[in-house]
Amino acid sequence: MVSVNNFNKLSFLVYGLGLTGQSVVRFLKKKRIKNFKVWDDKNKSLYKTKRTKNLNKTLEKTDYIILSPGVSLKKTINKDKLIKFRNKIITDIDLIYLTKNFYKTIVVTGTNGKSTTCKIIAHLLKKNGYKTLLGGNIGTPILNLNIKKKHYLIIEASSFQLSHSKFIKPDYALLLNITNDHIDWHGSMKNYLESKFKIFKYQKRNQYSLLNIKFKRHFKKRNFSGKLIFPTLKKYKKYKFKIKNSYLNSNINDENMSYIFSLSKLLKINEKSFLESLNTFEGLPHRHEIFLKRKNCIFINDSKATTFQATKSALKNNKNIYWIVGGLPKRKDKINLSGLEKNIVKSYIIGKNIKFFEKQIKSKLKYYIAHNLKNSILQILKDIKKFQQKSNTILFSPASASFDQFLNFENRGEIFKKLSRYYARKYIKT
Repeated sequence: MVSVNNFNKLSFLVYGLGLTGQSVVRFLKKKRIKNFKVWDDKNKSLYKTKRTKNLNKTLEKTDYIILSPGVSLKKTINKDKLIKFRNKIITDIDLIYLTKNFYKTIVVTGTNGKSTTCKIIAHLLKKNGYKTLLGGNIGTPILNLNIKKKHYLIIEASSFQLSHSKFIKPDYALLLNITNDHIDWHGSMKNYLESKFKIFKYQKRNQYSLLNIKFKRHFKKRNFSGKLIFPTLKKYKKYKFKIKNSYLNSNINDENMSYIFSLSKLLKINEKSFLESLNTFEGLPHRHEIFLKRKNCIFINDSKATTFQATKSALKNNKNIYWIVGGLPKRKDKINLSGLEKNIVKSYIIGKNIKFFEKQIKSKLKYYIAHNLKNSILQILKDIKKFQQKSNTILFSPASASFDQFLNFENRGEIFKKLSRYYARKYIKT
């Protein structure tokens, strides 16, 4: 492993020039690193003077290949070449640790709830006087941030970033949960789990590792050095009832909130400040977002739920649900409704994979093949009139990826909200 003292003498290839790749180029220039080249499989116009003329030679001679998280080793046209030099591949997050720093890092990963957890941590720290920055997989490339001395840098890390990481060593590492996701990218559940556990691999003895106790064996057998902390729901729930925030009052965020509570203890934030800070937190869009209440109907946009495990929390914590589901199912994902059927009045299937969802739910639920969001909302409003229940929850939690009909989960959620508001005004009389 290269000493951080030699950083300026290293050579780099920036592979992939999306938002993250461009942030890496700016960072290297800022650090006055002259010995670097760039490559993008499609875009040949960016940083022309720095584009390598001989990719094979550069891959062979460069010290590190900084791979953008959007580049898959399985799909890139140069996959064989990159796999050959896999031991040189690092990520933008690694550069944070390769350079000298005088700030603390809090790195969060997990299958579900990363972004919300990072946002709550950032909110909590700011409210308690910490100089705080937030970036990474949440949307802002980490190297775009103006990081200064004594900052607390909160990083949301994806399994893609962690799988190639070789230097990441957080002062506080949080692994929230691991469920079936991104298996097509990683190849197997074992590889996916390994990528998540990389968050702990390079930690030192004075750094903290926050982990669900059910993964204790996985941590111990790898002989990691960090101080192991097991957050518990029981401790958090002693204080939860004092939080006056409707977004956090449901049980959906409880497990991840137990991590935040444990972290607050490590950072010596007292209970009064913890509670007061959380009272002013506003939830993120597309994550169990209650955006409309009209008469006896509540509309929830949970478009970020791209696996059934993510949807399960919403189904578990609501009643009288009219559930809109469908999209591109994740590889090996299954819909297990055991114990949840009683909460669901009817399901509405959208997207281009109707048969997959129909097969999974047809013997368990009443359902309607809607094909798209407009049809599903219109049918739900008809059914609400027909069933005449005292309360109704219209839940859009698709349990699948969005790319069959939408640009991304944000686009999908915004369209759902727009259609819901329009037809609710038209058909639900207050």
